[in-house]
Amino acid sequence: MTGLLVCIAVLVVAGVFGMWHQRRKGRLTVRKRDIRDEARRLGAAEIGAELGERATLLQFSSAFCQPCRATRRTLAEVAGMVEGVAHVEIDAEARLGLVRELNILRTPTVLVLDAVGRIVRRASGQPRKADVIAALGEAVRD
Repeated sequence: MTGLLVCIAVLVVAGVFGMWHQRRKGRLTVRKRDIRDEARRLGAAEIGAELGERATLLQFSSAFCQPCRATRRTLAEVAGMVEGVAHVEIDAEARLGLVRELNILRTPTVLVLDAVGRIVRRASGQPRKADVIAALGEAVRD
């Protein structure tokens, strides 16, 4: 009987964790570390492309990442909709130093940068188009 109760408890905990993880995946959030490090700015030399005039959607991807392809399409579409916004994709495997410095833990990871290169929002996982547009509103407003 004790083994059955332990099994049920493990299943309940795993289910709750799975639901929490699924809800959190792909959400554009503000991290305290990004706010604390406000003086930290990413420039064209670091990301390998020019920043957008108003904002930049910076995507970290890997070669065999299926959600990265869908994220690429979403971000390119949003960048095309909003004038002055650039979409830059970085291969995480090729830029491990930058990945470690920015604490990128999975792909795709999307960073929304304002006009001067500060990180305004970040998403780990595939973000929704509406969330990206809302995050751009925050980046452009500042």
